[in-house]
Amino acid sequence: MSTVDDARRRLLDAILPVASDLSLPAVLRRIAESATELVGARYGALGVLGPERTLTEFITVGIDAEEHAAIGLLPEGQGILGLLILEPDPIRLKDLMQHPQSFGFPANHPPMHSFLGVPVKVRDSIFGNLYMCEKTGADQFTQEDEDLLVTLAAAAGVAIENARLAARVRALALLEDRERIARDLHDTVIQRLFAVGMQLQGTARLTDKPEVASRLNQAVDDLDRTVRDIRSTIFSLNATGDDVGSLRMLVQAIADEVVDALGFHPTVFFDGPVDSTVPDQVAEQVQAVVREALSNVAKHAKASKAVVRVSVADNAVSVRVADDGVGAAGTGAGPGKGLSNMASRAERLGGSFAIGTETDGGTTLTWIAPLTN
Repeated sequence: MSTVDDARRRLLDAILPVASDLSLPAVLRRIAESATELVGARYGALGVLGPERTLTEFITVGIDAEEHAAIGLLPEGQGILGLLILEPDPIRLKDLMQHPQSFGFPANHPPMHSFLGVPVKVRDSIFGNLYMCEKTGADQFTQEDEDLLVTLAAAAGVAIENARLAARVRALALLEDRERIARDLHDTVIQRLFAVGMQLQGTARLTDKPEVASRLNQAVDDLDRTVRDIRSTIFSLNATGDDVGSLRMLVQAIADEVVDALGFHPTVFFDGPVDSTVPDQVAEQVQAVVREALSNVAKHAKASKAVVRVSVADNAVSVRVADDGVGAAGTGAGPGKGLSNMASRAERLGGSFAIGTETDGGTTLTWIAPLTN
C-alpha cells in the first residue's frame, strides 16, 4: 500500500468514529481520541472555547486520572494554547518549550516537546482547537500530519454541527408530547387539586379543634404551591416550533446536551416572561451560566439529580442550579475557572453570584443579573 493510500485509510478510520454519534459530549471525546491516533501523538486534547474566547472544556487523551489530579486545574488558554486561540491557524513546532510563548505549564505537567495544533471551525466560527503533543517514533510532527489533522478538524466541525442539530430535532420531537402533557396537567390535575383544596377549606371551617384546622389550612397552602409549580411547568411545556431560538428552548437544549456527561436528565423550570423580557446580551450570559453550572455538576458533584430554574421578576433574571451531590466542600477541587467565570459574568452586568451548600448535602448556585442597567 502506498503512503498516500495509507494516509487516506488512516484519515477515513479517524473520521468514521467522529461522524457515527449524534451526542455532542460523545462527539467531542471521539474527536480528541481520533485526532491523537491519526497523527501518532502520545498526548492529545480538544479545547472548547466559550463566549469570552477562553477554554471552557479541555478533553484530554493520554493523561490518566492520577496525572490529572497532580496537574490540578485545567488550562485557561495561556502560552501556546492562547496563541492558537488568538491566531487560529495551524501551528507545528519541533520543541514547544523553545517557543517564546511557551509558559503556563504547572509543576506536575508531563514533559512535552513536539507540538501540532489546528483550529476546529463550525461554519465560520471557531469552536475550539485540537492540540497534539509528543509525536511517537519521531522528534516532530510532519507536514502530512498537519494536513491530515486539518482535514479531520473540518470533518469534526461538521460532526459538531450535526450533533447540535440533532439536539434541536430531539427537542422539537418532544414538543408534541409536552403540549399533550400540558393540556392534561391544566385540564385534569389542576382542576382536581382545586377541588381537593376547596373540600379541605370547607372541612377546616367545620372543625372546632384549632390544631386540626391549622393542619388542614397548611395542606391547602401546600396545594396552592403545588398548583403554582404545575403552572410553571405548563408554561415551559407550552413551547412551539416558533420558539426554537427562544431562551427557553436554548436553555433546554443545553440541558439535553449534558445528559451523557451527567448520567441523568436535569429538570428545567422557567418562571415569568423569560423569552419576552431578557435582552439578547443578557440571554447569552444566561446560557453560558447554565452550561458552566451543569458542567461543574457533571465534573465534580457526583450527583443523581440537578434542577435548573430560570426566573424573571423585579426587573432581574436569575439562574438557580441545585444538585444533590457531595456539596461544594466535598469536591476537593476548590474554586475553579467555571465558578469565577460565572461570578465575572454577573459582575459585568451589575448582578450577583453566590454558591451555597445545603444542610442535607448538595450545592446551589444562584446567579442574578438586572434586565436594564
